[in-house]
Amino acid sequence: MQGLSEAINARHFATYHLHSTPPIYALAQCHQDLSQTDCLLCYAASRTKIPRCLPFNSARIFLDGCFLRYDNYSFFKESVSSSFDKVICSNDNIAKVDEKRTKRVGYAVGKVTKVALRNGGFGTAAVDGVFALAQCWKSVPFEGCQECLQKAEMEVRGCLPKAEGRGLYTGCYLRYSTKKFFNEMGETEHNHWVSGIAVIIAIISATSAFIMLSVLVAYATYARLSKRKKELENLGQIWINFEKSGLKFKYETLEKATDYFSLSRKLGQGGTGSVFMGMLPNGKIVAVKRLIYNTRQWVDEFFNEVNLISKIQHKNLVKLLGCSIEGPESLLVYEYVPNKSLDQFIFDEEKAKLLKWKHRFDIIVGTAEGLAHLHGGESQIRIIHRDIKSSNVLLDENLNPKIADFGLVRCLAPDKSHLSTGVAGTLGYMAPEYLIRGQLTEKADVYSFGILVLEIVCGKRNATFSKDSSSLLQAVWTLYRSNRLAEAVDPCIRDEILAKGAPDYVLQIGLLCTQASVSLRPSMVEVVQMLTDKDCEIPIPNQPPFINGNVQEPERSTKSYSSDSFISNAVKKIQGSGTFSESSRTHSSDEPSKTQ
Repeated sequence: MQGLSEAINARHFATYHLHSTPPIYALAQCHQDLSQTDCLLCYAASRTKIPRCLPFNSARIFLDGCFLRYDNYSFFKESVSSSFDKVICSNDNIAKVDEKRTKRVGYAVGKVTKVALRNGGFGTAAVDGVFALAQCWKSVPFEGCQECLQKAEMEVRGCLPKAEGRGLYTGCYLRYSTKKFFNEMGETEHNHWVSGIAVIIAIISATSAFIMLSVLVAYATYARLSKRKKELENLGQIWINFEKSGLKFKYETLEKATDYFSLSRKLGQGGTGSVFMGMLPNGKIVAVKRLIYNTRQWVDEFFNEVNLISKIQHKNLVKLLGCSIEGPESLLVYEYVPNKSLDQFIFDEEKAKLLKWKHRFDIIVGTAEGLAHLHGGESQIRIIHRDIKSSNVLLDENLNPKIADFGLVRCLAPDKSHLSTGVAGTLGYMAPEYLIRGQLTEKADVYSFGILVLEIVCGKRNATFSKDSSSLLQAVWTLYRSNRLAEAVDPCIRDEILAKGAPDYVLQIGLLCTQASVSLRPSMVEVVQMLTDKDCEIPIPNQPPFINGNVQEPERSTKSYSSDSFISNAVKKIQGSGTFSESSRTHSSDEPSKTQ
């Protein structure tokens, strides 16, 4: 996306085409009324939403000040789409609804459409307390702009008597509101004239500014060339270190190892890419992750992170063996874990019988030890996983657990000692403070681990689909309060586990990890001690937070959410494809809406 960043900084608009497999086409544009600073802030905010749309290969992200879209085909001239075009209406009605006010909204929307078509695709209008803005994307031809705005004008009128309406269309954006929301500098109906004296002053000022600018440009050019020279020198050293590290794999070697990424070799699909089984020329079997995005434009950070994470080794962590960054796409190489993921055992009626209580307890302890190592261990780097769940715990040939997908973090500062991986979590596993406020600490992983413990012991998913049924967490808490925890245990192991008297304290630890207060949750080091030291006293847990079942999704449908704190008045609402919509002001729904 670097090409987009550079162009939008200069022109408020950019398109980009990456010749990869599959190809990537991208478009970004700011509304014409935004200043350059607000445009950059809006574009930066839109980029942070991209992970929400993964692993889909297309996305449309609408903010009130800008638009970002990517897809695997050239869509730049498209204007309308029956599948994705939509209208968002506010919840509140216009005060004192009457025929005159309704007519003003209709007139403002019609007027702004005409102004935009007359002025190259952008226009604003104000009609007696009703404000409207229309913007076509610059890649759309005039006929497409006209078709898009006319459709938007007609359908946005359907929001009446609501106080605000937005039309989010393939080739344009149209909005009306009873509150002013655009900048004065964007109003295109008024022609500003300057007096003769002002012209003279402007010419003198411009001449002085030109001289100063020339000096600044010369200095900036020199500084840029010096910086570029240093970057090339650093990059050269990085490649030398890469060659010596033993982490480098040839793209052609991995391509052949996976039978050219054959579907028969595919092990799974994650938020950052697909994973394939591969056999290297020496006979070693590995897992190869085919990343969705190429890393060539941040190769130095990418290699530094691969180098860093490859050094983090623990018996309960999947080992990163290296990477390939020379081919048409970036690849990561991991050790191969033959028994796949834990969820394929505990949630399968037949395979669940293979996991006796001893196996399940060892998996709980091993996962706890692996997390404790990520959170501190012997390394100076602390890693927050963010997405601990049963499908991210793999089982080796002896059913020992190995935590997977503690991936890479881009833009790692040299002195950064605390890094978090990924940007997505899974509903049902996410800690409330992270889900609601975006507050991220190691205790978010502790919460997810607590949910995992309950699932392993009970053999059921925490996520639920029915509004009337409770989550696993709520059900276990209810049984705990009534001293009936034995009823929560998976029937496959109930007799075995009751004979050993183990479930109470293990489930109590799970509940302890899921307490609403971050400070009351134990650290993973403390969890390991509770699990392995029989003399360790286990505190009494408080009631955990309960998330309404209707906002939880099945584990196999992972969606990422984070708390957004927008820093520009240009950034107020988002929509994507796998489509998400949200607003910091008014919105037609309290929950994200999704269409695919």
